Amino acid sequence: MIRRLYSRASHQLTNSAAFEQATFAAGCFWGVEKAFQKFYKNQGVIVRTTVGYTGGIDPFPTYRSVCKGQTQHAEALQIVYTPTDKIKYADLVEFFYRMHDPTTLNSQGPDRGTQYRSAIFTHSPEQEQTAREVTAKIQQLHFKGKKIVTQIVPAGDWFDAEDYHQKYLVKNPHGYECPSHFLRW
Repeated sequence: MIRRLYSRASHQLTNSAAFEQATFAAGCFWGVEKAFQKFYKNQGVIVRTTVGYTGGIDPFPTYRSVCKGQTQHAEALQIVYTPTDKIKYADLVEFFYRMHDPTTLNSQGPDRGTQYRSAIFTHSPEQEQTAREVTAKIQQLHFKGKKIVTQIVPAGDWFDAEDYHQKYLVKNPHGYECPSHFLRW
């Protein structure tokens, strides 16, 4: 089995003017991927989604080791998209907040552990600024009574999840979906 590791520096897109990437963690990566794919399906802006592991310390994470909480990695979704007038990074960040509960620390629904934390892994200072601005706006508009606990951190090494996890809910339409993955507004 061949697994891809991308470091921050080596995983730059070859034509950065045409594509950008965004990386989000919001619980089980199967449901996160499905939510983004379903919402943006007919807009023609998402080029590729990949589920994987990031934000940890193990140089060779596997699904088993991540699920056991041994690696400090988050299950995450990496999106390659074409920024247009219809879709900007801020739109993806807002959708991220709409589709999960960013107020629960290290959990989504029944899934518990740091691998299920809410996090935005930024790929540039501009993304970090945008993520912080959108977070403040969403906190004020939609979560006045609860504090958003989403981590906003620079993207580090990325590890593609095993092949059977890619597009898992497309291949297994009745597979497990976290009950906290739904649109809130």
